[in-house]
Amino acid sequence: MRALSSLRWKIALTTTLVCCAVAAVLGVLVHNVVARQISGEVRKDVYRDLDHALGHYEYGTAHGDIAVALDPPALPVPLRDLVARGQTGSMVGELRGEPVMWGAGPADKKALAVWIPYEGTRDRLRDIDAAILASSALAAGVVALAGLFLADRISRRLATAAAVARRISAGDLDARVGLPVRGDDSRHRDEVRDVAQALDLMAGSLQDRLEAEKRFTADVAHELRTPLTGSLAAAALLPEGRPKEMINDRLKALHLLTEDLLEISRLDSGVERAELSRVELGRAVERAVAGTGLAASVEVVRDSVVLTDRRRLDRIVANLLVNAHKHGRPPVEVTVEGPVVVIRDHGSGYPDELIEQGPQRFRTGDPGRGRGHGLGLTIAVGQAAVLEVSLTFSNAPDGGAVSTLRLPVGRLAEGS
Repeated sequence: MRALSSLRWKIALTTTLVCCAVAAVLGVLVHNVVARQISGEVRKDVYRDLDHALGHYEYGTAHGDIAVALDPPALPVPLRDLVARGQTGSMVGELRGEPVMWGAGPADKKALAVWIPYEGTRDRLRDIDAAILASSALAAGVVALAGLFLADRISRRLATAAAVARRISAGDLDARVGLPVRGDDSRHRDEVRDVAQALDLMAGSLQDRLEAEKRFTADVAHELRTPLTGSLAAAALLPEGRPKEMINDRLKALHLLTEDLLEISRLDSGVERAELSRVELGRAVERAVAGTGLAASVEVVRDSVVLTDRRRLDRIVANLLVNAHKHGRPPVEVTVEGPVVVIRDHGSGYPDELIEQGPQRFRTGDPGRGRGHGLGLTIAVGQAAVLEVSLTFSNAPDGGAVSTLRLPVGRLAEGS
């Protein structure tokens, strides 16, 4: 049923139905014209024989080889009534079970009738109808195949464009439909080609803008790093007191922001590579949580030994914990079950936009979850991509944000 609902089959079925309707109308018209012509020829012969028979009857002479009778019992009633009104006429009827063309006229207040066999004419009409039906079926089949072929071409090109659009949505900005560009000729418009070219132009424009954004982020981070280092050194020389604490606090926050921007620029460049080693996941998560100094309970339901980059794993867990404390509410719970790490808080949960589209830099998504630059989750997702692990975001049924880190089962070294 799903295949029949595709654009390819819809076009093919529509073309076939239209062809069948046109063939049926033309078949009826051709049948009527041919039947009227053939019957007219037989009717002309009947009237000729009738005139001949009436002339012989009037003079009382022989009728030759003409089939004629005066007031025969088999004469159709409508024709008999017509003769009773003093008129002549003809119609198809039967005589001794055989089809004949009757012709009758008035003769001494009786009906003088002639007839010609009609079986051969009826067979000719049947043969013509069969030829019309066969021609219509052949034409419908040819048109259906042609429609299916053309619909298949259109459907394939649209499917290619849709696949490229999905790849672009998944982050592959190098994906292109790649249909050749033709001159702008309104006499040879190709809407599918127009859609594909518009998609390629959109992807190229989007890629250029994102590349410009990445370059700007990297340039700003590099330009800020040197003066910030000097400012931190200079602030250390200030006399102790509240002003020094405030300056150091703001400078450290700006320094962390700069380091985050630099890390994002490195992740965006695609040069980061994981240094894999065998790690006990439960113990590694416990150490990562302890290293943040943040309050969180850790429960190892089932430990596993995995092949991963310990430093990047620590970075992911730390960023998720910081996000949970900054934007959620305690208690914060960390659960390790096999190759899966789940971090949950009890706040208002992630906004729907973040769950559907993923985290975006410089956007926290929901003012109710606190303030921030939106870089922590962005870095976590980038590091997860380097490790080739899955990081998803959701909300618990009873409230709270849930971050789930899944290491691929195929990357497991051994289970404990």
